[in-house]
Amino acid sequence: MQTNTLTDHTSIPRQIAFLLAGVGVLTASSYVAVPMVPVPVTMQTLAVLLVGAVAGPRMGLAMIVSWLALAATGLPVLAGGKAGLLAFTGPTAGFLLAFPAAGFLAGVMTQTLARGHISRALSFLGLHGLILMAGWAWLATLVGAEAAFTAGVAPFLVGAVIKSALGAAVLAAIPARWRAAR
Repeated sequence: MQTNTLTDHTSIPRQIAFLLAGVGVLTASSYVAVPMVPVPVTMQTLAVLLVGAVAGPRMGLAMIVSWLALAATGLPVLAGGKAGLLAFTGPTAGFLLAFPAAGFLAGVMTQTLARGHISRALSFLGLHGLILMAGWAWLATLVGAEAAFTAGVAPFLVGAVIKSALGAAVLAAIPARWRAAR
């Protein structure tokens, strides 16, 4: 079996460096944003899915959970520099809480089901749907189901399609030896 140069690390320091790189990618994706109310358009969902797909389910999950833990402790790593426990109770909480599952599933799907460009794009689109539905469910408790769909799902549907295709293209461009998900 061929070893993977980025994820089959033999040393703890290399694993930590890889984890920190993933957290850095997630943080940077938070700052690429189009302000909207109540939920901004960011590159977070794309980064969450790519981190899971590239790093694999376990390391991708560790990266996402670490990033969210940093946010919970008050570091401004989320969209708009948001941080603290309030980020996990406000309008974006449902989206944030769906990220670990979506990233983990992106790793699983890329390793087992989604081997081609189209199947990866469709998998990413389904995972964007998971994130949007979790976000909608939470937002609906705050503003009602219809308003939550209008403000928290509908504006993001086109972006989900574009980011899913982009994610599949980026993943295809990354050499297989650098990915946990082959």
